[in-house]
Amino acid sequence: MTKTELINDLKEAIIQGIPDRAVEVANQIVAEKIDPIEAIEEGLKPGISFVGEGFANGRLFLPDLVLSAETLKAASVILEEEIKRTGVKRSKKGKVILGTVKGDLHDIGKTIVATLLTANGFDVIDLGVNIPAEGFIASIKRENPDVIGMSSLLTSTAKELANVITRLKEEGLRESVVVVVGGGAVTQAFAEKIEADGYGQNAGLGVRLIKSLLKFE
Repeated sequence: MTKTELINDLKEAIIQGIPDRAVEVANQIVAEKIDPIEAIEEGLKPGISFVGEGFANGRLFLPDLVLSAETLKAASVILEEEIKRTGVKRSKKGKVILGTVKGDLHDIGKTIVATLLTANGFDVIDLGVNIPAEGFIASIKRENPDVIGMSSLLTSTAKELANVITRLKEEGLRESVVVVVGGGAVTQAFAEKIEADGYGQNAGLGVRLIKSLLKFE
């Protein structure tokens, strides 16, 4: 198969959500010594972007997005390892810290956002779930990110979003980072009330918002 055919197969595996096929093609790309960055930019990125846009406009559904995200992860591991092995530098658009706030153990939406951001060239640090304000603060001090993205699916934990922003102000960090919030418990009005910089209604729109806030769109 030609380079173009392999990269197109990789993209289709992401769109169709077929992890085994994506891994097979990614390994073949490495074996053929095809530029892994080109495979990411021309295969993984357009594939997951297609799925993300389909989810955002209602053409695709959450299971489709989750499966494609898992497929992307499987292929990304192989290609990112090859990038590290060869020492090739991949330009990054910015650094984003993600986490679900204290008391909330839901992470599907956040994980999808992390996957989409990675595919779009961002350096993503996923703190996981049930992250207290001090966990976000410590990570911001350590990593110096451009954006912090917080999620809350439960109405009972939404107040933690406001708490983190308050702590950012107390630590003198608020002006140094863009704050984006999302999740089932969050609305545009609530985001404005707690003085977040933006609200992502879903994963696809959240990624688009971050790109816009950092002037990449």
